[in-house]
Amino acid sequence: MPDADAVVVGSGPNGLAAAVTLARAGRSVLVFERADSVGGGARSAELTEPGFVHDVCSAIHPFVAAAPFFRETPLGEHGLELVHPDAPAAHPLDDGTAVVLERSVEETAAGLGSDGAAYRRLLAPLVRDHEWLVPFLLGPRPLPRRPILAARFGLPALRSAAGLIRRFEGERAKALFTGLAAHSIQSLRRSPTASFALVLALAAHAYGWPFARGGSQRIANALVWYLQSLGGRVETGREVGSVDELPPGMTMLDLTPRGVIEVAGHRLPGRYLRSLRRYRYGPGVFKVDWALDGPVPWSAEECARAATVHIGGTAAEIVESEETVWQGREPGRPYAIVAQQSLFDDTRAPAGRHTLWAYCHVPNGSTMDMTERIEAQIERFAPGFRDRILARHTMGPADFEAYNPNYVGGDINGGVQDLRQLWTRPAARLNPYSLPVDGLFLCSSATPPGGGVHGMCGYHAARSAL
Repeated sequence: MPDADAVVVGSGPNGLAAAVTLARAGRSVLVFERADSVGGGARSAELTEPGFVHDVCSAIHPFVAAAPFFRETPLGEHGLELVHPDAPAAHPLDDGTAVVLERSVEETAAGLGSDGAAYRRLLAPLVRDHEWLVPFLLGPRPLPRRPILAARFGLPALRSAAGLIRRFEGERAKALFTGLAAHSIQSLRRSPTASFALVLALAAHAYGWPFARGGSQRIANALVWYLQSLGGRVETGREVGSVDELPPGMTMLDLTPRGVIEVAGHRLPGRYLRSLRRYRYGPGVFKVDWALDGPVPWSAEECARAATVHIGGTAAEIVESEETVWQGREPGRPYAIVAQQSLFDDTRAPAGRHTLWAYCHVPNGSTMDMTERIEAQIERFAPGFRDRILARHTMGPADFEAYNPNYVGGDINGGVQDLRQLWTRPAARLNPYSLPVDGLFLCSSATPPGGGVHGMCGYHAARSAL
């Protein structure tokens, strides 16, 4: 076992962020990764046919542009190039138009008709103060130093998405916000799902919704190369069965509670262990990747301006779809998040061909094949889509968990992010990153601020350890 001041178990974005933060502080760091490649939720592969590069998990990365950890990490010097599409996101409707989330608050508001003024009142103050607000929201447990601004965000954010959209009159604004809020992967009738819509809209206006040229794997690779430039080391194909195998010193676990129990449960006091066993995992996802012989033939041309498209129709339909999942059933017309990176990145597919990435939410551990239902939803807004399919690759909840054991039952967020478990994850504890065992720390998405490729869980955990 090589000597190191700190060992990080897991090379997802949070594990690598923890390793980089420790290495910057002068610690010698060793990362162990059970898989043959680094990246966790930021990996890419030729899933369908040779020459088609698909993102296995995460695809669009607003917080790689917005999060303080990434903003202070020079990944551009280590091969990462972020691609900004013309518009962050689009949401097609059955009338053949689409509502577009633009980089500008004003341009977005202009597309919302009579709801434009309400949208400006809601978002413009947040965007104006984004340089303070985004780090505050991605903090370990935000305590407001600017209470008025915090309240301006927090009062609407604490509402349910279904409640927040009542301030809008028209379907376009309601659909836009509901599509954003559905990234929360929970019932949109629950608090604080409105916060997800606000944070994602804020990120779109302040930083955009970029993605990595060449695939999400480039994010993980750039983090590793930067870590190595600081003297850190990474070993792939190295599974850690128990923390007893590791050298004494600082250990960071990029694991969700089930994984923590497996490798360290025998060292944990009973009360904390019981808290981990009560930890709640949320709904899973079902994902499809396609190789296409041309771009998606959207009825609304505006959809071709965005790398991200929210499929689901009206706000009421999306609320019902997510409620169905929350109640443990697969929706007949699922809400789906679609990514079409190859429209803006010619490294993703052979000339004239395209990739498409999409997933919908399903109950945790669902075994239903949702391919037909997802394709029907895309065909609804892009007639002729099925005729362009050359090949497809599917992953259900069991596939995701086999691919990455942190995705228990297909839960890609590392646990439900509701009021009960957003800031007390994984247990109610003054320092959520320290385990009640000397030298053991948790740096996964099961700590604040939760899921997403932002690296902040690892960053905060490493600072706590230091």
